Amino acid sequence: MGTLYYADQAIEMDDRTLAHLKVAVVTKLRRGESFTLSWTHADDQAPGRTTIWMHESIALRFEFGELTPPVLHREWIEEILRSANTTGGIQLTKEHIETGPVELEEPSAVLER
Repeated sequence: MGTLYYADQAIEMDDRTLAHLKVAVVTKLRRGESFTLSWTHADDQAPGRTTIWMHESIALRFEFGELTPPVLHREWIEEILRSANTTGGIQLTKEHIETGPVELEEPSAVLER
């Protein structure tokens, strides 16, 4: 299990989801683009959902539970980046977490965008 630390919040999610989100978030913030990130609370939390405003001036840290990073899938990262450009922002849902593996043709191509 990994954790996204943003300002005073600790947001837990599986390492695979966090790794894909990290690439998308860093890409957007590196470009100076702000956006929202939303998720539904986990079953062990109070019911509801949360949205945060992601901005380059706010402290951000990605902490992974696994030593080995997961294989990144370009299609998933591109989907996250597309959603960040909408008025609804990035919506982390179970569909994201349960997306099956799709092999990358060139792993470095994702990071160059």
